[in-house]
Amino acid sequence: MDAPISAETLTAFTIRAFTSLGVPDRDAELVAGLMVEADLLGYETHGLFRLRQYVNRLSGGGCNPKAKPSVVRETIATALLDGDNGLGHLVLAQATDLAIQKARSAGIGWVGVRGGNHAGPAALYVRPQAAAGMIGICAAVGSANHVAPYGGTDLLLGTNPIAISTPGGADPFVLDMATTVAAVGKIKILAQRGEPMPEGWMVGRDGKPLTDPNRRDEGFLLPIGGAKGYGLAMAIGLLAGVLNGAAFGSDVVDFTGDTTSPTNTGQFVAAIDIAAFGDPATFDATATRVFAEMRASAPLPGHEAVRVPGDGREATRARRVADGIVLHPALRAELDRVATDLSIAQL
Repeated sequence: MDAPISAETLTAFTIRAFTSLGVPDRDAELVAGLMVEADLLGYETHGLFRLRQYVNRLSGGGCNPKAKPSVVRETIATALLDGDNGLGHLVLAQATDLAIQKARSAGIGWVGVRGGNHAGPAALYVRPQAAAGMIGICAAVGSANHVAPYGGTDLLLGTNPIAISTPGGADPFVLDMATTVAAVGKIKILAQRGEPMPEGWMVGRDGKPLTDPNRRDEGFLLPIGGAKGYGLAMAIGLLAGVLNGAAFGSDVVDFTGDTTSPTNTGQFVAAIDIAAFGDPATFDATATRVFAEMRASAPLPGHEAVRVPGDGREATRARRVADGIVLHPALRAELDRVATDLSIAQL
């Protein structure tokens, strides 16, 4: 592994990459900050690892570098934003802020997004709600179809992730999960590193396990829980895609394979004000107690101590802010190639 690199250095590099492609300074700073934040929190599959994909879409014309997200529809508690085919982080950050604002006045805020793009981990768009003493929800239609309907073989679904957060204790509860056994980002990282996939992540169209990540296009990801994961992915597609007038099913554009077409990615962000239902202090105390009960559960033989979703993220972030972020040599090499392609200074 290479030496750790400071968050400031990584952010500055990412800003250089985006501004070289015509992204305004302010937008480049926001997106770069969120991408590095993903790495600080330990979401390595959705941080700087994604820069190459974003650069390719900006270079290919599939993503608008000068996007101006806007409100299309609005009520007291809801809104629909159009991302103007810009970098996905821009409109999702705006959606998060607006959802929190609406929740403060109406008790709940639900903001749908269309015309977006890949925006990193959904956790980024629920952590602010927890910090504000609220409950956060975010879900998205995956940026490519890697999943077949349960019992079928046609690629018609994405990993369709969902994240939910609540306050309570030092680490907020943050569940961020794909509706598939493994996220595509993990498979791409294994391919970049030359490592195999475990059995059970993917199968070929013959139904047999697929373990070579470089052959992922020959098969499809498996949903969590079989038909249940398939149903959950469908539900998210309806709420984040169809409801917002965004792509779902065969309309989804593979944002890696197609760098020229708008993806019309759909997402939603929600915020729920706990005070609309009861005393926030009581919620926090009860949640903290329940989290402690979960962690205190005696582990099965051979298992580590029980964790609650979100545990350790704050410690990871603090450590990486202080010590820097270690990039895998394969990722560092790819970022150097990005710099060369864009004629910008390397890390």
